[in-house]
Amino acid sequence: MTFKIVHSNLNVKDLNKSVAFYQKALGLKEERRVKAPDGSFELVFIGDGQSGHQIELTWLRDKEGPYNLGDNESHIAFVVDDYAAAYKLHGEMGCISFENKAMGLYFIEDPDGYWLEILPARR
Repeated sequence: MTFKIVHSNLNVKDLNKSVAFYQKALGLKEERRVKAPDGSFELVFIGDGQSGHQIELTWLRDKEGPYNLGDNESHIAFVVDDYAAAYKLHGEMGCISFENKAMGLYFIEDPDGYWLEILPARR
């Protein structure tokens, strides 16, 4: 029996804002969209076009208030080929939420408060 990771899910309050953030901050592109016939939810699958792994952004019509992320100890990690350029972009966007210079990494925060780890290609 073999399993393959295909996607991770993040629930979001503003689907268009989230898609725009992931496109600008990480270069991810929309690969597929699913809308419920009754309008109760919408899913957007975004990916990097390389790994095959996708992030499923889920919008729920009836969700009120922000999502409870607990201690926000979960994250998705991204490796970038130009760490300095990524750091500059994310600094300009104002989305860097935590930096560990000793480990050579930092985290950015998406519009819903999810943390995304940014790593250099060679560590």
